[in-house]
Amino acid sequence: MSQKVLLNATEIQIALHRLACQLIENHTNFVHTVLIGIQPRGVYLAERLKTLLLEHYNIPQVQLGYLDITFYRDDFRRSTKPLEANKTQIDFIVEDKKVVLIDDVLYTGRSIRSALTAIQSFGRPQEIELLTLIDRRFSRHLPIQPDYRGRQVDAINGERVLVRWNEQDGEDAVYLVEN
Repeated sequence: MSQKVLLNATEIQIALHRLACQLIENHTNFVHTVLIGIQPRGVYLAERLKTLLLEHYNIPQVQLGYLDITFYRDDFRRSTKPLEANKTQIDFIVEDKKVVLIDDVLYTGRSIRSALTAIQSFGRPQEIELLTLIDRRFSRHLPIQPDYRGRQVDAINGERVLVRWNEQDGEDAVYLVEN
């Protein structure tokens, strides 16, 4: 198994700042916008963005929630092992808000489709956008595209993208791994 570094810690920081600036450009003060990290791995990206918006760009308030999509997935009954759900924590109203769904990697689009279904349980947003750190462009099963992307990667099906977060994995890096 070989791996290639797609983004190192510095490059991830640069991408995060660029993504934060793009969000500010489109949402200004976030009064009508909420961020929702898709469990489990999108949460780290969402938390980092919230911190940047608050501390580096002086946005006064950013609402952040976590969305579990485990039982909304179209393949959840196909697994032979028991599923472990993550925690959904949305302590605000999404009705008539602009929602930015956040995930680390956009691959087939199935997780995002599940998130779109799951978020409807919390109300009807005015608008939904997608932010992803890595967009695997040639692997889509559904017609879903990110509004904001940190980096676009052309990976073939035998390769996978591995995002490592310091909070969970002890380092910030994105690897392209050949199986």
